[in-house]
Amino acid sequence: MPNAVMERVASLDEARWGWRDLVTLCKPRVVVVMLACALVGMALASPVLPSLAAVVYGLVGIGLAAGGAAAFNHVVDRRLDAMMLRTSRRPLASRRMPTSVALGWATLLSVAGIGLLVWQVNALTAWLTLGSLLGYALVYTAFLKRATPQNIVIGGVAGAAPPLLGWTAVTGQLGPEPLLLMLIVFAWTPPHFWALAIHKRDEYAKAGVPMLPVTHGEAFTRLQVWLYGWLTVAVTLLPFAIGMSGAVYLVGVMALNVRFMFWNWKVWRGKDPRAPLAAFWFSIRYILGVFGVLLLDHYAAGWALWS
Repeated sequence: MPNAVMERVASLDEARWGWRDLVTLCKPRVVVVMLACALVGMALASPVLPSLAAVVYGLVGIGLAAGGAAAFNHVVDRRLDAMMLRTSRRPLASRRMPTSVALGWATLLSVAGIGLLVWQVNALTAWLTLGSLLGYALVYTAFLKRATPQNIVIGGVAGAAPPLLGWTAVTGQLGPEPLLLMLIVFAWTPPHFWALAIHKRDEYAKAGVPMLPVTHGEAFTRLQVWLYGWLTVAVTLLPFAIGMSGAVYLVGVMALNVRFMFWNWKVWRGKDPRAPLAAFWFSIRYILGVFGVLLLDHYAAGWALWS
């Protein structure tokens, strides 16, 4: 096909984008999980229901910034995304949308989110959100993802921030409790994502991304999923150990941990080719469940106190 015709086809592809593509750039499913974790941080920060204004403005601001960071991720990773089946139909990878539009959208969302947090929430939450945005969009996506197989572990700090941000949005200050909530997400991230990396190993290898299964092999990665799974179990018991939660949380989280480690065990054994993807999907329900029982315990204790 002549170059002129190819360029014409490419330009037509770039013209076929709409509002759904703008939403896709924000990775809405990921943002929803992040906002759920932030909401838990908000709820746990106060013995009573937190201020509705702090919740609404905090969630909208954090959500906008998270969507902006996700859009920046699309911009930086557009060439890698085009090489992988899982991501090849994304707006930039498929060339439906010009890069300039995505970059403008990412900037608009990020500025709006941080600005709203400064204006209506507090400066601490705004600065921490900005740090998380830069950590994910620049440090992880632009550098760590391509530089080291430990990218998920190091870059997980930015992804673990939502419950901390929720806490500071309500209280305006840091403390050991929100840092522990952040630690739970940080410990959970490697077994969660490495399970998917095992399932998508060939795609990462083709794209030249040094994910752990590519650089160290599947057997080593399966072992790491198993070991980091136990680290996650240990960390999720700390809220009970320090008196942050009670028996309701302990019973609930132990039940979740049994199921979580069942799937991690299946990944470690390596006999079921469907286990890594199943473990990945369960791990999302797991982290939401952990924070859900934290909330249940928190308000059960509050109800008992006020009754």
